[in-house]
Amino acid sequence: MKPSPLKGFLIHLALLTVCALSLLPFLWLTSTAFKGATENIFQYPPILFPQEPTWFNFKEVMRLVPIMSYILNSFIVAFFTVILNLILSALAAYPLARMEFRGKKIAFFSILATIMVPFQAIMLPIYIITLKLGLTDSAGIVPGFLGLILPFGVNAFGIFLLRQAFLAIPKELEESAFIDGCSVFQIWRQILVPLIRPQLAVLAIFTFIGSWGEFLWPSIVLTNEALYTLPVGINNLSGVFSANYRLVAAGSIISIIPILIFFIAMQKHFISGQTEGAVKG
Repeated sequence: MKPSPLKGFLIHLALLTVCALSLLPFLWLTSTAFKGATENIFQYPPILFPQEPTWFNFKEVMRLVPIMSYILNSFIVAFFTVILNLILSALAAYPLARMEFRGKKIAFFSILATIMVPFQAIMLPIYIITLKLGLTDSAGIVPGFLGLILPFGVNAFGIFLLRQAFLAIPKELEESAFIDGCSVFQIWRQILVPLIRPQLAVLAIFTFIGSWGEFLWPSIVLTNEALYTLPVGINNLSGVFSANYRLVAAGSIISIIPILIFFIAMQKHFISGQTEGAVKG
């Protein structure tokens, strides 16, 4: 049944309102970053568009703090966290979706149950394990980045997402591959994994965003300033920006740009991954 024009108008109006409310903080942040020293960022009524846009705030941030070093550190951590999640989640999801073994359902629901456990509840034992294994920069045994990457190398959401993706693939493809002499690993790597690229893109985007914006764990594990990720670096140097919100806004905009670029690059796969049965029963 075709919806009435009034109902369609109200739905679009509600969606546009929510979109505007979501974009308003970002637009205000961008406006503040481009405002010069002569403009009052707290004036009322507020002025959204700068009267004299300037790049000075961005140049000043680059001069005052090693923000590019922080961005590189964040990118290294996010990149390897994404790679580990894609590989390990796909390896764990395949037997849960395509194989039959004793305790399969128990294993699957046990993995799902970990979603309900907040990271803060298990942070202390993970930190002790990380410290004992020498995965922090203070231990000096291995690079401190491993202490940021390994605890987030796989999660229940990724396993669940890829399991549902594997379930949507016809079993006839596997049977044909078995007849042709393919091993289980060859079927997984050469046939099934390429078919779930949209879902892998979805997992990559969520993992990248989560790793890029992580603050609590890096602030605990890292003690070497040269290894600081972007959130920790900006927070640690907040005293530099305390009297100048224009620089705070400029630094925030710089930190957002890599996430936007990554999302735009993966947007096509992200949309298709959400619409191709990624969470189908």
